[in-house]
Amino acid sequence: MKHFFAVLFLAVFFSGEVRVRAQGNYEIQVYGAETLAPRSTMFELHSNFTAAGQRYYVDRQAPTYHALHETLEITQGINGWSEVGVYIFTSVQSGLGAQWVGSHIRPRARIPEKWAWPVGVSLSTEIGYQRAQFSLDTWTWEIRPIIDQTRGRWYWAVNPALERTWHGPDVNLGVGFAPAAKISFDFTRQLTGGIEYYADYGSLRGFYSLHDQQQQIFPAVDLNVSPDWEINFGVGVGPTAATDHWIVKAIIGRRFNWGKPRKAAKPHEP
Repeated sequence: MKHFFAVLFLAVFFSGEVRVRAQGNYEIQVYGAETLAPRSTMFELHSNFTAAGQRYYVDRQAPTYHALHETLEITQGINGWSEVGVYIFTSVQSGLGAQWVGSHIRPRARIPEKWAWPVGVSLSTEIGYQRAQFSLDTWTWEIRPIIDQTRGRWYWAVNPALERTWHGPDVNLGVGFAPAAKISFDFTRQLTGGIEYYADYGSLRGFYSLHDQQQQIFPAVDLNVSPDWEINFGVGVGPTAATDHWIVKAIIGRRFNWGKPRKAAKPHEP
């Protein structure tokens, strides 16, 4: 377990060249380090509507303008320090109708609580397929380190991500960097507000120019109505030319516990 994180990082750097992508318009979320408790299952629906985005096909890839992306995420707790999640991506759009986009699987492990680290740390690895009509790079692999901390009513999380293309035009691109971050404040017991940030800086061999980088900033709120529910809503702006300019997102999640009751979770916890 102590060498788990080092092994995965070495694997992504030496198993081939890596291509980075932004988080995209399917699962727009900054992840916390906590993993789901054993004998627990989480069902989440990610709903993302691109109000202002790419209007035309680019290299046979469907535009994002007025696309509604619905993603079902199912996460199962394995033990006290690991979980596995699966995603089913769909898209609904004028002219295309309802389409299945692809599916991913995401195992994740974290530093156990008994190690008493001052920050939460976990490592997620996500691999899967998306149809070429929606992503020219059809098979991809993402490595996502996750670091977070709660200090009083404040919470922050950082998710720097690396991604390898297994099949598609960007197989031969180098290592890239796609960070995501969140900072939030508990205004009341029921309402948390903050800022979420997502980006694609490009290859580590040379970042894209600002014009070609993808940058998204989401003012977002979390509603803490129950320990069993996760409710997140945000409106994002993309200030660069390469980014969809307006996206509205919502996450509705429901946790089911099949064993002993667990402690109440905050909205950034699974």
